[in-house]
Amino acid sequence: MPAIGVVTFPGTLDDRDALRAVRIAGAEPVALWHADDDLRDVDAVILPGGFSYGDYLRAGAISRFAPIMERVVDAAKGGMPVLGICNGFQILTETHLLPGSMIKNAHRTFVCRDQPLRVDNNRTAWTTAYEQGQVITIPLKNQDGLYVADEKTLDELEAENRVVFRYGEGAEGGPAGFEDNPNGSYRGIAGITNKYGNVVGLMPHPEHAVEKGFGPDVRGEGTRTGVDGLGFFVSVMNSILD
Repeated sequence: MPAIGVVTFPGTLDDRDALRAVRIAGAEPVALWHADDDLRDVDAVILPGGFSYGDYLRAGAISRFAPIMERVVDAAKGGMPVLGICNGFQILTETHLLPGSMIKNAHRTFVCRDQPLRVDNNRTAWTTAYEQGQVITIPLKNQDGLYVADEKTLDELEAENRVVFRYGEGAEGGPAGFEDNPNGSYRGIAGITNKYGNVVGLMPHPEHAVEKGFGPDVRGEGTRTGVDGLGFFVSVMNSILD
């Protein structure tokens, strides 16, 4: 059985949800602590959401110096699958495992909603359970969710098919609500990957949509199933076992 570690930092909120999602998917959840320097032989790592170290200085800026992050960075560079969710995505940009940065939402307010996403790359370690172009709905909740990068970096991400999820502008033809860019992210980017497809970061929360009745359920017309986030955890299990 694959073992998937979930790191807890001071201020992390969604670590238990991520551990539960791993368990529901059929893998072994392993709790990892920010001050440790041992990954406990896990096969993949999740950096969950929250407000690590209170988001002082800059979201994720302090967490990058946590002892366990040195091990995570080394493991990621060695090919281990790593997923950063919300604050975890911010940490991945701070460690330069992923390019760009996250800043305050364009409207300067916290956003919390069920968010449709288009899967633009289903060939990463975390997305093989989805179809290319599939629209999924998972919760979004953040105040520092505006993804920014210079034009050269954005063009490289596009050319190398490293935009994994997209919302808002650039997502024409989606279902109702899909056209809205909830935080003003450049080119409607909701999630990206590194060049090798093992490191993925995204702002929305797949761990909150892994069980019917507890995720965004279908309400009449729409694409929501309540378990759209489960594919992340199934995908990485398949990637580990292949």
